[in-house]
Amino acid sequence: MTQRLDVVGLGNAIVDVIARTNDAFLARHGLAKGAMTLVDAARADQLYADMGPAIEASGGSAANTMVGVAALGGSAGYMGRVFADQLGQVFRHDINAAGVRFDTPAAREGEPTARCLVFVTPDAQRTMQTHLGACVDFGPGDVDPVQIGAARIVYLEGYLWDRPMAKEAFRKAMRLARAGGAKVALTLSDAFCVDRHRAEFRALIADGVDIVFANEAEILSLWEEKDFDAAIARCDARGGRTWAVTRSEKGSVVVGSGLVQHVPADKVERLVDTTGAGDLYAAGFLLGMARERPLAACAALGHACAAEVISHYGARPEADLRPLAASRLG
Repeated sequence: MTQRLDVVGLGNAIVDVIARTNDAFLARHGLAKGAMTLVDAARADQLYADMGPAIEASGGSAANTMVGVAALGGSAGYMGRVFADQLGQVFRHDINAAGVRFDTPAAREGEPTARCLVFVTPDAQRTMQTHLGACVDFGPGDVDPVQIGAARIVYLEGYLWDRPMAKEAFRKAMRLARAGGAKVALTLSDAFCVDRHRAEFRALIADGVDIVFANEAEILSLWEEKDFDAAIARCDARGGRTWAVTRSEKGSVVVGSGLVQHVPADKVERLVDTTGAGDLYAAGFLLGMARERPLAACAALGHACAAEVISHYGARPEADLRPLAASRLG
């Protein structure tokens, strides 16, 4: 019998390649400091070959969230497309070693494994060059019915929604989740994603999303509002839907169970790198939901996880998060 999983995520499977460099390197390669730029395979190969010593680790928004769930002591699975190459092996080994079940077979045809080349300068700025590679071919065939059937919650990464095959994969995962009695969660991922797909996201949510994650910019874009309170007023809980909207140091607003609750953020003594804050908030919130805890407790655990990840470099937790789960969820 397949092991029950608290959360299964679908997303862009990306290997983060992180190296320290200097401004001269950025200038030599014409890189816009502090920006994220999409590049083709040839450009990615050129930059990769010229990088200094680097750390390579599995990445991507939903993958970060699943690693967070596992770090909290939960059970997590992941589906994403990698190629049968060296970076594909890196992704598989790294995410499995973090305790996340990743069974998606490697592709033998098409683009290489996606990579995000991260150049860190002495002032701690991160300049990113991303090649989406194999991610662009993620489709219904990559969705594992057995793993979806074992999930309490299925988590969909909004970044993946750009392509028709990925949309079909989302809908297949949602059908399987409903058939198996699992909840469906969606993260809006980025305000630019919402700008491009606003009408489709609204329809997708109405069609059967139970939990929606957004930040302030994303929720304003979704409802085409300029006032935050007006946007929150549009987030109803009909059909048992839950909305978790993060506001950085202001905490989060959770709409659900007939209530609008404001949950404060945890205090952080030393803010180092905000990368992954939303991903780890989602990890804590989702585990709380999988354990059927009150929404305020779910959000409180999310904030504790976010506080840990922004206190150091990188989008993955460094501390043992299980004591946080025990203290916040009881």
